[in-house]
Amino acid sequence: MRRSSSTGRSAVPEQLGFPGMPQRLFVCTPSKLGTYTDCPRRYRYAYVDRPTPPKGPPWAHNSLGASVHTALKNWFDLPADRRRPGVLPTLLKATWVREGYRDVEQERAAWRAALAWLDGYLAGLDPAFEPVGVERVVAARTAVLALSGRADRIDARVGPDGRRELVIVDYKTGRGGADPDDARGSQALALYAFAAEKVFHAPCHRVELHHLPTGVVAAHEHTDESLARQVRRAEETAADIMAAEAAVTEGADPDTAFPTTPGRLCSWCDFRAICPAGSSAEPKPPWSAVESTLRPDPSSRPTPAPD
Repeated sequence: MRRSSSTGRSAVPEQLGFPGMPQRLFVCTPSKLGTYTDCPRRYRYAYVDRPTPPKGPPWAHNSLGASVHTALKNWFDLPADRRRPGVLPTLLKATWVREGYRDVEQERAAWRAALAWLDGYLAGLDPAFEPVGVERVVAARTAVLALSGRADRIDARVGPDGRRELVIVDYKTGRGGADPDDARGSQALALYAFAAEKVFHAPCHRVELHHLPTGVVAAHEHTDESLARQVRRAEETAADIMAAEAAVTEGADPDTAFPTTPGRLCSWCDFRAICPAGSSAEPKPPWSAVESTLRPDPSSRPTPAPD
């Protein structure tokens, strides 16, 4: 293996080729693939350029989401007889991430909202319920991909034919909610289902988005064919990434190999300040999405942000 040493170029490993050698697999997560799909330039900043360019300040909605996700993980780590509503404040306090909020008042409002979400959501679960996996890493290989990812939760349920089937559960905490189209279109959930089936040797076709602020569960039932389509899409994305990385290694202009995709996500990009296209987008305060989430008027227009 050797690396490019040219200044400003990607530090992408270059694999020497010999006749008969298998093609190297593209090591990735659903998040990594999704970053490139959203914007190749953002992918370059996050995964190719070394050292990684400086990011903007932390986002409060990421802090809120991480706090709730970790509290849910720790709930399932408790023995069943200790899973009572009274432990939720302690769990949430222990996992609370404070970064990005406008001020202490907003942070406290977010904490109260998160506690109410957890209380309402877990009230609908049997305390003795044990998922197959919580924050579980699943992995699979294809002819192109070495894929891995961490699923929020994997459940086991009895399918219509009486067989044990797995279900991918993904928690959402943003204001935007969730609907079946979101579940159907999520490549990440489909790839988790594909990998979970390989790991656990059990069918996995159902994916669910659990929106904690509203209690809405948005679900989609994949088929083998629809999962295969999502895997092919992931492989095509990986091929595009590897071609762009190879071009940079051979001396191509990184800005040309990894173009920008200007759009509303520019305002939420960690690299907005250093990106020529993104820097012209309207900047969002780090607490903007949380402010929208906590807004009491349901008819008010939410601020769209990645969840």
